[in-house]
Amino acid sequence: MHILLATDADWVVDEVTAALGDNETSFTVCREGRLVSELVAIGNIDVVIADLQIGSMGGMAVAMDLRLDASSGAVPETPLVMLLDRDADVFLAQRSGAEAWLVKPLDALRLRKAVTAAVAGDSYTEGVPLEEVVVEASDDAESEPADTETAEAETVDAG
Repeated sequence: MHILLATDADWVVDEVTAALGDNETSFTVCREGRLVSELVAIGNIDVVIADLQIGSMGGMAVAMDLRLDASSGAVPETPLVMLLDRDADVFLAQRSGAEAWLVKPLDALRLRKAVTAAVAGDSYTEGVPLEEVVVEASDDAESEPADTETAEAETVDAG
């Protein structure tokens, strides 16, 4: 697999190559977002991993550029994984056309899951709130008082 990593942060390069590097994986590091489409057009890129912050052209603009170029046939359709800075950036990622995204800090397991899903044509997302689950009360629930103080403490401790 050949991965195009678009970032200008050395620590991101270090973490991604350490997590995904093996004998069958090679990397091209691009430190200018505006060059990503040109590199994809050359070919042999299996997946693009784009940092949200890339110098003069961030990950969102890279995603839009890749999708527009792919729709015109200028570049091949290439899976895109975005690396987000915070949960609030999920709003951007949802609109980017990226197959996968994850929120920093990175770890090898999540990064591998995201890349594997994107290359397989699936999606991998983080930070999207789950829909609320409505639980109907049963007769048993009415007869036993709920221990709300314990439940609140568990929720606070877990987060």
